[in-house]
Amino acid sequence: MYIQDTWICDDQGRRLVLRGCNLGGSTKTPAETPADRQPDQAGAGSRSGQGISFSGKPFPLEEADLRFAELAAWGLTFNRLVVPWEALEHDGPGIYDEAYLAYLRKLLLCAEKHGVSVFIDPHQDLWGRASGGDGAPSWTLEKLGMDTGRLETAGAILPRTGITAPEHRPVMTWPAGYNRYAAATMFTLFFSGAVFAPKSKIDGENVQDWLQDRYIAAFAHARRRLKNCKAIAGWGTMNEPHPGFIGCTDLSRLENNMVATGPMPSPFAAMIAASGHTVDIPVYTTGIFGVRKKKTAVLNPDKTGIFMDGFFCPWKTEGIWTCESGTPRLRKPDYFSRSKGRFVPDFLLPFINRFTGTLAEADEKTLFFVEGVPPGIGTGDSLKDDLSPSRENTRRRFVHAFHWYDGPTLFIKQFRPWFNYNTKTGRIVLGKKAVKRLYREQIADSLSKAMPNLVGEFGLPFDLFKGKAFKTGDYRVHEQALLMYYDALDEFLLGACLWCYSADNTFLRGDSWNNEDFSIVTRGPANQTAGGTRAGEHPPGSPRPRAAGGWLRPYPAATAGTPLFFCWDRKTKQLRFRFRSDPSCADPTFLFIPDGVWNKAPRIETRPAVASPGDCFPTAEYKPEERRLVVHHTGFDGEVELFVKSG
Repeated sequence: MYIQDTWICDDQGRRLVLRGCNLGGSTKTPAETPADRQPDQAGAGSRSGQGISFSGKPFPLEEADLRFAELAAWGLTFNRLVVPWEALEHDGPGIYDEAYLAYLRKLLLCAEKHGVSVFIDPHQDLWGRASGGDGAPSWTLEKLGMDTGRLETAGAILPRTGITAPEHRPVMTWPAGYNRYAAATMFTLFFSGAVFAPKSKIDGENVQDWLQDRYIAAFAHARRRLKNCKAIAGWGTMNEPHPGFIGCTDLSRLENNMVATGPMPSPFAAMIAASGHTVDIPVYTTGIFGVRKKKTAVLNPDKTGIFMDGFFCPWKTEGIWTCESGTPRLRKPDYFSRSKGRFVPDFLLPFINRFTGTLAEADEKTLFFVEGVPPGIGTGDSLKDDLSPSRENTRRRFVHAFHWYDGPTLFIKQFRPWFNYNTKTGRIVLGKKAVKRLYREQIADSLSKAMPNLVGEFGLPFDLFKGKAFKTGDYRVHEQALLMYYDALDEFLLGACLWCYSADNTFLRGDSWNNEDFSIVTRGPANQTAGGTRAGEHPPGSPRPRAAGGWLRPYPAATAGTPLFFCWDRKTKQLRFRFRSDPSCADPTFLFIPDGVWNKAPRIETRPAVASPGDCFPTAEYKPEERRLVVHHTGFDGEVELFVKSG
């Protein structure tokens, strides 16, 4: 693959619309853990992360042929492969898990055999499992003197929850953990320690350089080990990086929050609680009428400090706060916004340049999929110039892999096609047409004008309405949501990776991480499948698709020219596609068509939108055995219109 203008192209020069999944949700957690740790309990168990393994995630090698064949049959041939930093380097700095890398190599060779490509996603949420999420190894916190066994008691992370039955699962609250001390501090130090914490050192080196060097070295090592795997189309840089405290204008107030729900400390409250002080904090609730404080809660009532002997809060060391006569006092409330830089241009982009500069090789076509704080890194025309400004060959490889979710559905786990909320205007949106227009506007706001765009994540919780579909097997509301999402993506001819495909998903455990349940396949009871798939089509115990009527759909996979318009109507089974032909391309255009879309040969009408005398007339043929609709138009120069409907 390579980039031309704002399109990703194949080696034949055809412009691609890439569709796939994230592999997978449960890959955030190890496959093997010490006996005292449950796989979905983020960070519990051994302090240094020793004795764990991510081999077998996203699925065991003995299942790989079946899994990749299934993905290919569904047209999900371009996938985002989740690889947490911890999976590579869990035992300590520079100690790489070679067995896991050998597993990945075999997995990728199997993907190649089935025509499936991936880009590697260095995934994180809330910094790492020790801080309540996934991603970084626990030793990154320990090197700064944090005792990870005390983080929860001190309120430095969200209270942990075990497995919760679907009908009792809370709405999504884990993003509130970004405002707890552990995650916020680690992100701030990782991206801006040299500026905001110059006194913080690890092994004599500034904390920012030390952490970034280890992170980049781990993925560079993985890059070398997997270098010849043809299934790898590119590398991400970091999933949903967070600014931590960077940019906060008043440390006594709640800022930089993704969501305001439950007990949430201000940065100052989080700092003093981590150092052993008890503090009252507000409890928030977020609804369609905005955010409000409903009561207060006590943070760290046991006065537990998280720092080991000889270590102190880096923010106290920098003089941001002090403790006089046992009373904490905030001295520099605007410390992180004192003309010391903005997160994206001054801290995130330099990190991306370091990462990609290390992994890039001048004679290869590896793409780099960059993202920022959701929904994206930026949309300005100058953004591309800020990425690798001194390395033209690397700069031509960037893809803006932004994330897009339907916020109200994501956080409250309910979907109504006629009702939504516009977070930008603060207004309720009524009517299905208005909701679809809202989706289009949200996507348009995230698009970069300077590079190709791909939606690295989108999807919806399958445990909507307290997991009602798990009992009834009726996924029609999920299908309706997914149809509306994909319709919006099609309007922009966007490639996208659905979150997610978790081959070990069950109704009880979901995706085995923070009570999430986003997987399009499940190992739930055989009599509770949906989406038109018969349970007998899959081996007993094998994951089965759900709500397939929403995501299993045609799309213009490779266009010998420039795609201009695509529309698929599931109800009438009509397809429309318009593109500008490239007469110099010898290979045909093709669209992916899933099995069973048309029960008999469809009626196909292909015509040039504007033709000149003597032009080669475009023709099309449906090849069900290849799941393709192929358009032949070599030598034709102009626009081509394609109409397909049931025969």
